[in-house]
Amino acid sequence: MFYIGCHLASSKGYEAMGRQAVDINANTFAFFTRNPRGGSAKALNLKDVEAFLKISSENSFGKLVAHAPYTMNACAADPKIRHFAREAMADDLQRLEATPNNYYNFHPGSHVKQGVDVGIEFIADQLNTVLKSDQSTIVLLETMAGKGSEMGRSFEELREIIDRTEVSEKLGVCFDTCHVWDAGYDVANNFDGVMEEFDKIIGLNRLKAVHLNDSLNPCGSHKDRHAKIGEGFIGADAIIRIINSKYLKGLPFILETPNDIDGYAREIEFLRKNYSE
Repeated sequence: MFYIGCHLASSKGYEAMGRQAVDINANTFAFFTRNPRGGSAKALNLKDVEAFLKISSENSFGKLVAHAPYTMNACAADPKIRHFAREAMADDLQRLEATPNNYYNFHPGSHVKQGVDVGIEFIADQLNTVLKSDQSTIVLLETMAGKGSEMGRSFEELREIIDRTEVSEKLGVCFDTCHVWDAGYDVANNFDGVMEEFDKIIGLNRLKAVHLNDSLNPCGSHKDRHAKIGEGFIGADAIIRIINSKYLKGLPFILETPNDIDGYAREIEFLRKNYSE
């Protein structure tokens, strides 16, 4: 099964997102758990959730990939920001139990001149406080481009966070094609090699979801600027090879390209036409 979708606005609720996904021929999607640039979260409507679960079942949806707000920084120098990150993640994970067995993706954060070792320690500390063995949601560390003091720029950094996390069976990785390209991994010309390196360092069993994006910048630029499929340096041919890779079969692919909903529909149509079961 090819699970493909995009980021949808969560402001109208789960049912509306589910119907919009069906309208654009998507069978998964991502959404922000709360205001992506703030901290507020909309109250959970269980009737809305129930209506969505019916849509999901009827349309054979794959795993959803909920996204933490951009304001969450688990390794910030300011303890108040770290406190918000911890409380927001704990609250998000509790709320996501209403739609069980899905994914919760977050940016590891920026160490803000404290150094990589301190950043890893703070991130692992948050995960060790928040993750519970009985939760159904798998938390995903996102691969990052490495701009500034951004954590998660290498597979080795993610591996260190995983190794320091006690309930690590609830931890996985979301592979962002633009980010890893900008971080210096040549996914356009040597995707199999990148996957073999990922497997050696992290393990393919940890790979749970893909953010499918082209990049406006050359490989290794560390800038993180997404492009529409086929309009960046990765290119459409490489993206088609990626979605058909044996390493990614059955994973949810989430588009985060700079598009409106009609643009996402066109990209989903293009990708479905070029996917081989």
